[in-house]
Amino acid sequence: MVRVALAAAATAGKHDVPVGAVVFDAEGRELARAANAREALGDPTAHAEILALRRAAAVHGDRWRLEGATLAVTLEPCTMCAGALVLARVDRLVFGAWEPKTGAVGSLWDVVRDRRLNHRPEVRGGVLEPQCAALLDQFFRTRR
Repeated sequence: MVRVALAAAATAGKHDVPVGAVVFDAEGRELARAANAREALGDPTAHAEILALRRAAAVHGDRWRLEGATLAVTLEPCTMCAGALVLARVDRLVFGAWEPKTGAVGSLWDVVRDRRLNHRPEVRGGVLEPQCAALLDQFFRTRR
């Protein structure tokens, strides 16, 4: 699943951080994918996870609840994205690289495991971490 998210990340515009996210249904079928598009869209909420969750919800029509779904993403989600996947009732989150500066799934915060929330997805981090981190390192190396 993270390999598919890596493919999605590769489609990010040249000015957007290459992060990819893919939503799979309970049977493992792809519902939606997206890459970061904040720069391309001029939208601070256009993170790959948000765009993929929106598209997956659209596949279900009026069903915004993505129960049974898995979200695969190349980078540990931020607080906005972690909150969105909790609110969407995503069952599982699988991600690649850890994000010590803004990560909200264990690095800086742990939004998805907060016992005060009514939904807590299963989480697996660090999947294909070297490949995910290398994509980000390459992008930022060209920016410095």
